Amino acid sequence: MGAALSRAVKSGAVAAVVAGGVYRALRARQRPHWQRTNHVGRTVDLYAGPAAVLGTAAGAAVLPLPARTRCAAVLAVLAAGGCGAYDDLAGADDPRRGFRAHLGALREGEVTSGAVKLLGIGAAGIAAGALLKERPVDRALAAVVIAGTAHLVNLTDVRPAAAAATVLALGAPGLPGGLAAAPMGAVAALAADDLGERTMLGDTGAHALGAGLGVAIVAGRGRAGLAAHAAGLVAAAVYGDRIGRRIVRTPADR
Repeated sequence: MGAALSRAVKSGAVAAVVAGGVYRALRARQRPHWQRTNHVGRTVDLYAGPAAVLGTAAGAAVLPLPARTRCAAVLAVLAAGGCGAYDDLAGADDPRRGFRAHLGALREGEVTSGAVKLLGIGAAGIAAGALLKERPVDRALAAVVIAGTAHLVNLTDVRPAAAAATVLALGAPGLPGGLAAAPMGAVAALAADDLGERTMLGDTGAHALGAGLGVAIVAGRGRAGLAAHAAGLVAAAVYGDRIGRRIVRTPADR
């Protein structure tokens, strides 16, 4: 237990240092297309997003875990963050929210940035699940958990530091296992500026952090645990989709 906790502390520290360093470097060169207006009309940047992605990936990469596990974590985090960044930038002016809206547009031949995000993160979940599990059923459940956790964290990113608090709350039970320490460390380094409404995680950071937590859940669960998590995440996604269609959000999802 002591060795496992020590590894978790090291992973979280690396994640925090990288996330904080990337964030400060990006803020030193402000770019208009990385700025948004939040729910109270204040201008914030999106730099916490890429900082969270790189911090979480770095924290997962230094863990002394099997190569397939580390690869799954880094793959899921980078892919989810990349898809989120595409939606943050390309879909900034698209008012459509939720699975139904984007999949409906896809059926009509329009590929929205939201659809790219959904399909891309789903594919990343499948690939990471294949690295983590052997049996097809377990791989399918793993994919649902990884993509579903990414979506869940993004659903909570509606107020300053709400997603950060979600990551810390969800990650705390799995901290001794190591993998949860990476997203927790990254988001801890950014939480003060998020709460202070100077930055926000956006789709970039929220999805990457959630994907990192999803991999941590998958790595520490058997089939029964995966099935329970998958069912809960699907229910949360359905509920969130219904609520999202009733709420008019700002382009910053705040």
